[in-house]
Amino acid sequence: MAQAKLAAVARQDMGKGVARKLRAAGKVPAVMYGHGETTRSLTVDAHELQLLFSKVHWENTLIQLDIGGESVSTLVREVQSHAYKSDILHVDFYQIHANEALEVEIPVRLLGTPAGIKLGGMLSHSINDLMVRCLPANIPDHIDVDVSHLGLNEAVHVSDLKLPAGVESVIEGDRVVCVVNPPSVVAADEPAVPAPGEPEVIKKAKADEK
Repeated sequence: MAQAKLAAVARQDMGKGVARKLRAAGKVPAVMYGHGETTRSLTVDAHELQLLFSKVHWENTLIQLDIGGESVSTLVREVQSHAYKSDILHVDFYQIHANEALEVEIPVRLLGTPAGIKLGGMLSHSINDLMVRCLPANIPDHIDVDVSHLGLNEAVHVSDLKLPAGVESVIEGDRVVCVVNPPSVVAADEPAVPAPGEPEVIKKAKADEK
């Protein structure tokens, strides 16, 4: 799995006013919690956090937080962003342990061009991220799916995915990951064309037309 490092600082002060001051100083308020762990309030550098998130998929990247010399393994559980700016307002880190199974979302990548595309079909990708359960050491970076063999009306289901050892899907196996939909026969706004040999219907003129 992908791994990254990030420095963090423990904080004691709480409240919206404190959070605003931290953001104005280029810091992002954060918390770290975990199963059986005490919730800890932290701050991280806004620039370093933005740089890290631009390089990795934070949903399934193991982040080693350096908190005053203490290294803690975490996963990002939630990111709060500004409504219309790129600013990150708050981050939740989940402290993990090597022997504790986790549920994480893994990106699903479709490889190849379906055979049905050549017949006018369109590929629909229904599940972009798959929720799986596994130990931290087994978290995959992504799941690749070869779709080159798919014809019209053919699909890949969750049960068809080849997951790495120790990784299992959390969602049902009959869920559709992707499908090649057939082309539409006649567009909705396309006028009907009379079949060969059929008379064309001519509308009667209105009473006031001459």
